[in-house]
Amino acid sequence: MTGAVADVVPGVGTYFVGIDIAPGRYRCAEARGGWWVRFAGAGGGEPVGSWPLPAGPAEVEISPTDFAFETHVASEWRRIGAPRGAPARAADGEVRPVADPALRPELDRLVRRRRPARWAEALTLLIAGLGASSVLGHLWVVPILLFGVIAWTVLTGVAPNARRARELRRRRDRYVLPEDLDAPARDLLARVQRAIDTVEESMVNREGLLDSIDNAVTLPRQEWEIAQVLARQSRLRARDAERAGDEVPEVEAALRPLRAKLELSVRAVTRRVEALERYAERAVAADEALRAQRRLEELTRDAHEYDALLADSARDELAVPAIERLTEQGDALVRALRERLAAAAEAGGDLPPPGPAPEPPGD
Repeated sequence: MTGAVADVVPGVGTYFVGIDIAPGRYRCAEARGGWWVRFAGAGGGEPVGSWPLPAGPAEVEISPTDFAFETHVASEWRRIGAPRGAPARAADGEVRPVADPALRPELDRLVRRRRPARWAEALTLLIAGLGASSVLGHLWVVPILLFGVIAWTVLTGVAPNARRARELRRRRDRYVLPEDLDAPARDLLARVQRAIDTVEESMVNREGLLDSIDNAVTLPRQEWEIAQVLARQSRLRARDAERAGDEVPEVEAALRPLRAKLELSVRAVTRRVEALERYAERAVAADEALRAQRRLEELTRDAHEYDALLADSARDELAVPAIERLTEQGDALVRALRERLAAAAEAGGDLPPPGPAPEPPGD
């Protein structure tokens, strides 16, 4: 559960709405014989599904209020639009949910540990089918077994995901939703997510040139730790707002140092956000240098044609300085790229090491 909420969903798996995938209308190119289940209602307690799907394309609408989406089709799902009746997407202040990066592996381990062996499931199905045939007659063996295979296929896919949904509900403290944050906290988290998206989408990151920093691990952990603190700050600000104007002078005096501590916490997390933004700026600058270097490499590969043209149309002493200038420009761009990559790595090194989330002032 890291990174941006996906608009493309693999054909097989369970995905939590707002954490793994965005709500909206989705289409897959080939759904023959597959199925999907939307875990709707509070905590996913009202599953709604479709099985078997017909051959060809299929569509499903995932609501913002859905808890999870389970799918088993041959092709991926692509988001083709917002949910019907949904408000327009906010441009800047919108934030996505943030989950503890360790949550999904933990849920997967729990489900695997509690899942019975598949051979035991198949054996139970066979015994039940034979028992039913002895009562109803041998002519019913084939339809009973066929129905059992169908039910087994569906239930062995849905049941583990229902267990995963229940386990996720029990770990509500392991993810932060937009509604957990007030306006100042959402603004800061939006800045964090824009900075992280910028780094993750940069050429130098995709090509592994920022190899001194494991962004796939570091950035989700930074986002989660910041989101935790912002959620707690939001709760404290809401509590203070409820108390405003209702306190006697002595209580107001006692609250002042607590509010000062809250402000110090806000300043500390803001500095962390600014460090992420500096890292993103350095990654953008390194991208610019990398693009310039690649362009120069293309020009250098074609330089022999210019050399031949210059040799044919001018004296040799004019050609040599021109070639040397081109070489010097290449060297300068290589140096600039190295400097900008070093600056990006240095900015990333300014981020606090992942660890226990810093504590805001006591509740």
